[in-house]
Amino acid sequence: MPAGFIDLNSAFELGLAYSNVEESPYYGRRALKVNGTMMACTPVNKSAEANSVVVAMSFESRTALIKKSPSLYYITDHYAPHPTMLVRLSRISRAELERTLRMAWEFAALRAESPRSPGKPARQLKKPES
Repeated sequence: MPAGFIDLNSAFELGLAYSNVEESPYYGRRALKVNGTMMACTPVNKSAEANSVVVAMSFESRTALIKKSPSLYYITDHYAPHPTMLVRLSRISRAELERTLRMAWEFAALRAESPRSPGKPARQLKKPES
């Protein structure tokens, strides 16, 4: 693997560094979850380009990032209705991927804390183990 080459394994290694993140399946594919909420995953739809990763992202942040860096970030019709976006791992720097994963982690952590439907209690963030 060339120096600086980023692939899905590299993205997952970076993502696992955040607190309360674990790897577990999501729609049958490899994923990172923050207290059970998807933060990043292997694309499940064939519309995604090779060597891409899906990250959780607010619609507002997604729009801003795609507008700012369309060569790094993109969306397809399949992913458009969901608070996610695709990242071209072959084009992104490690530092930019770390910033993007941080945004995904923050977004997923907030979603993990909020109720899934009216009347259900909010999911609680796990406290880091001592």
